[in-house]
Order: sequence, then structure tokens, then C-alpha cells
Amino acid sequence: MLQQVLADLKESGRHETKSTAGDKHETALAMLQIEQANIRGQLQDILTQRTVLEKINPTLSATSVMNGSLIKTNRGYFFMSIAMRKTNINNLTVIGISPQSPLGKKLMGLKIGESALINKLSYVIESLI
Repeated sequence: MLQQVLADLKESGRHETKSTAGDKHETALAMLQIEQANIRGQLQDILTQRTVLEKINPTLSATSVMNGSLIKTNRGYFFMSIAMRKTNINNLTVIGISPQSPLGKKLMGLKIGESALINKLSYVIESLI
């Protein structure tokens, strides 16, 4: 979808014709270029996230939190991978967090029974799935 938007913006830039008000033309062209750069950035972010997800091996079982772990805590379920909104899976609410997030940094490497304290809240690891 973002690739199509980028292609559309490039096409708009090609068809932008100089009007009698040259400043309007230059402004429109500059805005198109800014929008193209923003779309390219979004596309790169998505491709990076896709690469992170593709590296996860769902068959591995770990004794400590690592990338790809489904973590059951006293405060809910977290999937260590990329930041994602809450998702319901089999009537469970799961939140995707990245290892770079504040909570992700605290949870990485912890084992069952260990805890992380963040914002005065304790997250106790109950199981790793």
C-alpha cells in the first residue's frame, strides 16, 4: 500500500506543471518531496519490523525471555518482538513489545519467577510460552 502511495506521489510530481505563480509550483513540488520522504521512511520501518518478525523461531522454547517469547506475567501477556497494539488471541489479550522498549529492556533475559519493576509496577514472569 505504501509503495503505491509513493508511486502515486512520484507521478503527481511529474505532472505538476509550472503555473503563472511559480512559487505555488515550487511549494507544491517541495510538499510532494516531503511526503515521498515520509512514505519512504514508513516503508523502511515496516520492512525492518518484518525482518525482525521473520527471524523469530516459534519452535524454540526458552528458559529466559528472548525475542519471540510469549510472556505470561501477573499483569497480562506480552509478545517480545515488535511494538504492536493489543491483540486478542484465543480470548487472551496479548501486547507486542520490543526489546528496546522500557519494559522490554527490563524483561529481556529474566526467568520464570523473576520480576521487573517499571513505573512502580512489578511484572512477575509466571510462564514463558
